[in-house]
Amino acid sequence: MSETGSWSTGPGILRRAANWKNLRFYRKSDALYQLTAAFCRRFFPAKGNRTVDQMVQAARSGKQNIVEGCEAGVTSAETELKLLNVARASLQELREDYADYLKEHGLERWEAGHPRYEGLLAFCRERNDLADYEPLFEKADAEELANLALTLCHMTDRMMSCYLAQKEAAFTEEGGIRERMTAARLGRRQSQNEEIAELRAENRRLREEKQRLQEKLDQLERLGRLEQLENLEEENPFRTRNEPKEQT
Repeated sequence: MSETGSWSTGPGILRRAANWKNLRFYRKSDALYQLTAAFCRRFFPAKGNRTVDQMVQAARSGKQNIVEGCEAGVTSAETELKLLNVARASLQELREDYADYLKEHGLERWEAGHPRYEGLLAFCRERNDLADYEPLFEKADAEELANLALTLCHMTDRMMSCYLAQKEAAFTEEGGIRERMTAARLGRRQSQNEEIAELRAENRRLREEKQRLQEKLDQLERLGRLEQLENLEEENPFRTRNEPKEQT
């Protein structure tokens, strides 16, 4: 099944919600939220740092808006697109927080050319679930966890970007709930008109068949009366007969 979910067949009004639990970018966002909570607990002061609240809230917003957006998509593609874009924005904000942490603490950001960069990309591409990342939460150092989070942010954003492009294309082609309601009404009206046309055609056919049968019946009745008259004449003893001519 496509990650975008599917529209109901025919001129249906409601569509099936995407199974967000199976969406790879949702699963990565869930791991990212838990990673962020562990990161903030380990590497920030327990109290008095607004960055902690902002990072945890951004990570949670990314995850939760994916869920809300997919559920809202049953009735409103427009709302779904808005909420998924909110999720993207939240994760982009989180990405900046991790990048700022690395800079503020003099830690290295792993980019192309870094000896561990390709290995980190391969690790994240192949793994989507919290269980894949959770063992690292207490073992990895701040630089490793921050770069892991940055990679997850980047991959999740790319996946959501592709997903949104598909959703926007579907919305452009098929419209939102108002368009689908109109299509359903028009489809029903067209179906009714077709049924009426079929009934009218059947009615005309039956009238024509009735007329044909009536004409046949009238013909048979005329033939029957003629035959009856001929029989009566044969039975009439007083009817005039042609006398044979005398021979001379």
